[in-house]
Amino acid sequence: MGEVARSSLDLDAAFRAALAGLTTADRCDAVGAIDAARGLELFESQVTSRHLDLAARRLGAARQGFYSIGSSGHEGNAAVAAALRVDDPALLHYRSGAFFVQRCRQIPGADPIGDVLLGVVAAAADPISGGRHKVFGSKQASIIPQTSTIASQLPRAVGLAFALDRAARLGIPCPWPADAVVVCSFGDASANHSTATGAINAAVHAAHQGVPMPLVLVCEDNGIGISVPTPPDWIERSYGPRPGLTYLAADGCDLPDALGVAEDAVDLARTWRVPVFLHLRTVRLGGHAGSDVEAAYRGPAELAADLARDPLLGTARFLLGAGIADAVDLLDRYERIGARVRDAADEVLREARLDSAAAVTAPLAPSSPDAIRSDVDRRAADGVEPDVGVRGRADGRGADRGQTSGATASTGSHHVSTAPARPLPMTLAQAINHTLGELLARDNDVLVFGEDVARKGGVYGVTKGLRKRFGARRVFDTLLDEQAVLGTALGTGLAGFVPIPEIQYLAYVHNAADQIRGEAATLSFFSNGQYRNPMVVRIAGLAYQKGFGGHFHNDDSLAALRDIPGVVVAVPARADDAAAMLRTCVSAARVDGRVCLFVEPIALYHTRDLHPGDESWLAPPTSEHVPIGSARVYGDGTDLTLVTFGNGVPMCLRTADRLAAQGIHARVLDLRWLNPLPVADLLHHAEATGHVLVADETRRTGGVSESVFAALIDAGFPGSLARVTSEDSFVPLGPAADTVLLNESAIEAAAQRLRRT
Repeated sequence: MGEVARSSLDLDAAFRAALAGLTTADRCDAVGAIDAARGLELFESQVTSRHLDLAARRLGAARQGFYSIGSSGHEGNAAVAAALRVDDPALLHYRSGAFFVQRCRQIPGADPIGDVLLGVVAAAADPISGGRHKVFGSKQASIIPQTSTIASQLPRAVGLAFALDRAARLGIPCPWPADAVVVCSFGDASANHSTATGAINAAVHAAHQGVPMPLVLVCEDNGIGISVPTPPDWIERSYGPRPGLTYLAADGCDLPDALGVAEDAVDLARTWRVPVFLHLRTVRLGGHAGSDVEAAYRGPAELAADLARDPLLGTARFLLGAGIADAVDLLDRYERIGARVRDAADEVLREARLDSAAAVTAPLAPSSPDAIRSDVDRRAADGVEPDVGVRGRADGRGADRGQTSGATASTGSHHVSTAPARPLPMTLAQAINHTLGELLARDNDVLVFGEDVARKGGVYGVTKGLRKRFGARRVFDTLLDEQAVLGTALGTGLAGFVPIPEIQYLAYVHNAADQIRGEAATLSFFSNGQYRNPMVVRIAGLAYQKGFGGHFHNDDSLAALRDIPGVVVAVPARADDAAAMLRTCVSAARVDGRVCLFVEPIALYHTRDLHPGDESWLAPPTSEHVPIGSARVYGDGTDLTLVTFGNGVPMCLRTADRLAAQGIHARVLDLRWLNPLPVADLLHHAEATGHVLVADETRRTGGVSESVFAALIDAGFPGSLARVTSEDSFVPLGPAADTVLLNESAIEAAAQRLRRT
């Protein structure tokens, strides 16, 4: 506490002393560069940000406030805000306090002081996060809240810059005007992160191909990342010579220079719709964050040199030198703002904080099932079905054969008769292609994109023909970079689209998991639902491919996806479910802004038969609604419930046929939705037999079966439980894969053991 308090007092006292030492004799070379009113406004924004930092540190030292990263030394970013319009969307670095203040000053009724301090004390009245985090964000000010995950906002910023022009050309209602510019700020240490380098590469790559990319990338270079120095010339050498990227540099401690160069950067990006890199040299005053004590890793001379470059002092020197104000007036403004901040800090301490799990989690998983059903049904009734060509059998044979003899199919726990077969049964891959075509035809807000999805039609042909039918503005190829793919989805989702990106393989999702975990899943949480991330990520995944693979192409790792709060994880096993569940996911994204991960079992893409030659795994794609979190049951056996999903469904159905010959009558429950789990359906069918065997193709540790067991035990299920899974192993190449993956023999043996207990 003592170190923090002293550092705050030292920063405050140092500015006061330095300001008192300034005289009008300190002439300024930039006299006339900024008019008096604007100069004083920017000074006050910088001062406000400084006092907010000091207040945050005092509150933290008194254990009345929480973790807060300061903006002291970065106040030059107020000039960047001044160079932009209020309707230019901003994704800000965590040291962008002065930018936030300056932007909000331009909005009638906005209170940046109160807003920031409510975040510092985690008050439920915080207008952006509702007390969940201290972030710079504002719906009115077009500031999309970002947490401190390094560089993670850059792919989203690139996607948003891409989306502005695309929305205008396709007539999609967008929160921002067609001539808006996206600004994204980050630190010099973040500039070295693979996420930053990949995002900037994606921006330059797009611009190189003539794709509009109105993006201002602001690198706020204070020369140090926590405690690791950045070489003084590193940012310029890294990004200055980059072809296709306009590089501009300014001194963030010199207000006229910062404002002039920022205006040039914004003008270039707005006029030419190209990416511009603004290198803003700053200093860091007061340590990295919280209780960080810089003296532990920085010498006195280095600290003193930064303090001498205090941007507040630089602005004061300019104002005095330009004859706009004298030291007494500036000190008076400094003190009046400080008093306002201190009073506001006292007021926010009386505000209530979040006091229940329900209140905290409210924005995580919005659910409007009736509106989703209406969206699916309404859109299914609109328009004309696309021509799907020849799909499977024309006689409808085996359209819903994926069940044991005499079984019925159900949605949820209520049995219904199998719907009559439509004329054209399809494989799972064909049904997805068909449904994507219908969605693209009916909904102009839908985009389909990813690596190889357009010209090639996907590695497995799932998107074949869509680009030809709907054009390159709706169906397009991306870079071989999963972060860029998901960043494009994040940006286009913000701009009014329902993006359907494809990730080629489940293993490759983990290359960019933070775009789902740290960006997509958190935006509604940290904006209290004011910003959303509608997206349906199609992922080719799971194992059992024959003749191709190794673990990158046969991956069964779903734990990292199911662990993300609020994210929907869907795994269809057959054509009709794939079509219906995809429609549901798209409507959930559109209606509730949900982040949906649609995992498609590769080994079932082109499967036609449940038993050799019967073509019973074909089914017509349905336009019916399948609610999120509803299972599908096959059969009505009373001896055993086989709980499974994905590749496990046909394996369990074949196993159930063999068990029936042994006098063991099983029903098969396809979970379909792995997050949220269909707990009500699971419990209903578990209680119907009293014996549950979970056949889980994922790993034994961290796999789906653990959650199924937990759900049943938590609900007080009194019956017998067993599980059979794949091994805790990566999937090897060739026949060795059979030694570690779940198989039918293991399912059958486990079922026999369970019935003997």
